[in-house]
Amino acid sequence: MRAGQAQTAAILREKIDRKAKYIWFHASSLGEFEQGRPMIEQIRTTHPEYKILLTFFSPSGYEVRKNYAGADVVCYLPFDTPGRVEQFLDLANPAMAIFIKYEFWGNYLHTLQQRGIPVYIISAIFRREQLFFQWFGKPYRKMLDCFNHLFVQDERSKTLLAEYGIRNVTVAGDTRFDRVIDVYHQAKQIPVVERFIQGTKGQSPRVMVAGSSWPEDEAIFIPYFERHSEMKLIIAPHEIHEGHLKSIEARLHRPAIRLSQATEENVADKDCLIVDSFGLLSSLYRYGQIAYIGGGFGAGIHNTLEAAVYGMPVLFGPRFQKFKEAKDLIAEGGAFSFETASAFASRMDTLLSSSEALRASSHAAGHFVQSHGGATALILKKIGL
Repeated sequence: MRAGQAQTAAILREKIDRKAKYIWFHASSLGEFEQGRPMIEQIRTTHPEYKILLTFFSPSGYEVRKNYAGADVVCYLPFDTPGRVEQFLDLANPAMAIFIKYEFWGNYLHTLQQRGIPVYIISAIFRREQLFFQWFGKPYRKMLDCFNHLFVQDERSKTLLAEYGIRNVTVAGDTRFDRVIDVYHQAKQIPVVERFIQGTKGQSPRVMVAGSSWPEDEAIFIPYFERHSEMKLIIAPHEIHEGHLKSIEARLHRPAIRLSQATEENVADKDCLIVDSFGLLSSLYRYGQIAYIGGGFGAGIHNTLEAAVYGMPVLFGPRFQKFKEAKDLIAEGGAFSFETASAFASRMDTLLSSSEALRASSHAAGHFVQSHGGATALILKKIGL
């Protein structure tokens, strides 16, 4: 991060076109970038008069997307100190700034306001326990006054902000829905995976896709898979280093193969496909009927919407409370959480044995995602783009 920030000024001097108008998007990390991506790509299509400056705070975002073709300039955002802020804004000279979800940098926000540069936040969520709303929170709330408009995900956020006199707020929803809907329409066909799910002649197995799994997750779903010969399993682990891949293989006794070794000739008689590369998960979900989302026994679950958009029930561990979309999916009947292996097995038994239960959950998941699209168009209209 420090090494990357040290390069920011040089990148801006080299790449910023002083005659062009830039819209500056700032994302903390990769997840926030995915939320902003539908807006970036829509602006590229409909407003070619603007160029895009994209900044990241975290290396986990910058290192993955530093060559993103949808932006004209990509760099780290320097730390929020007065001198760095002034230098960054002098060099970048944005016409507009859009912060994504949880990015609140006081010096940047106040300086943007002082310079008369419109600044917005999108897909934000506000909770009463945040610093803004504590007894000592007045200095933090002053940052919120710097936004020309705040686009929030839910009515609760809007109501909470109104209690503190902040009313330039629109409930627009979450732009991530637009992103996963776009990905759904652009999903890649992967012939070797299609051959895998077909199996040998006469088979029609149920396929579970386990996305972003950790060892704690694999300790739950692999034993269940081992006991159910009617299933096939695709595992796309969160970490694909050799040690983790070998630990997965050690748990498996049914025929398995890594995707890097699979061909259309050798994959049909395998029961488990281990994905040992990145970038395919969002397309892989299309081949399943049930999804398992990893992370629920660690820091928190990974992306549920990438799976739900395909119309499939989503299962995950107990640590999902920070994720509004996961709670809403559960309420709609499209997702299920569990705390133990036996609870997971009970839910899976129902989904595998009852076509009606599977169909109802699948419909609920797909409808939930499709019905929540449109945030990007609403925001762009509101800010005049």
